Amino acid sequence: MELRREQVFRGDVLLVNAAHPLQGEAPRRLAPPSAAFPDILMENRAAALLAACVAAAGGAGRIRPVSGWRSRAEQQKLWDDSMAEHGEAFTRSYVARPGCSEHETGLAIDLGKTGGALDFIRPAFPYDGACGAFRRLAAGYGFIERYQKGKETLTGIAAEPWHFRYVGAPHALLLLQNGLCLEEYADFLRTGPKSCTLPGGRAARVFYIPCEGETALAELPDGCCQLSGDNVGGLIATVWGE
Repeated sequence: MELRREQVFRGDVLLVNAAHPLQGEAPRRLAPPSAAFPDILMENRAAALLAACVAAAGGAGRIRPVSGWRSRAEQQKLWDDSMAEHGEAFTRSYVARPGCSEHETGLAIDLGKTGGALDFIRPAFPYDGACGAFRRLAAGYGFIERYQKGKETLTGIAAEPWHFRYVGAPHALLLLQNGLCLEEYADFLRTGPKSCTLPGGRAARVFYIPCEGETALAELPDGCCQLSGDNVGGLIATVWGE
């Protein structure tokens, strides 16, 4: 199968950070994960799975979305406002530069605990109660806690226990089980194919396909296969079992 360089910059497992900006706007079909907050949007599938995870965690009325998809202009305004109000050190720690924010993909969501004053940049999302239950279930629904404590030198962002990113269930599980952040994932897959089993029992095998030139040839196994670019230099293939 011939793969094209442009595919490297599309998909759910894109690494978006200061070193690897989003390549253009990410036009996706968007939907609100919560009917109570119709102006907070995510990519359709991510929104549906987030809503399902919140419900499974008993989070109805306890967990609220704070910020989802942002346009480039919205991210620029947030950056400028934070620089003016909080200064450079705070802003670089908690706000991604325009073009380097996962929120522009439609795959990221900031969550908060319902009740009390809301901090838009750093909402409270504790490790107990419904919020803790959501964390325990999140990977099975395809979400990772994107900016973990101890990974700051790799992500370039301070720990953000409220920020979750949709990557898809097999990838979220592999990242969680191996203690990795997204910056480490491609190198992890380059060591060889990885396998995991989803909570419902379905198996998946994941492997990496380099695509440094304009095209690359890859032999994909029979069966249901999904491809996502990594926004760096290759594609991540997922082959589903029964």
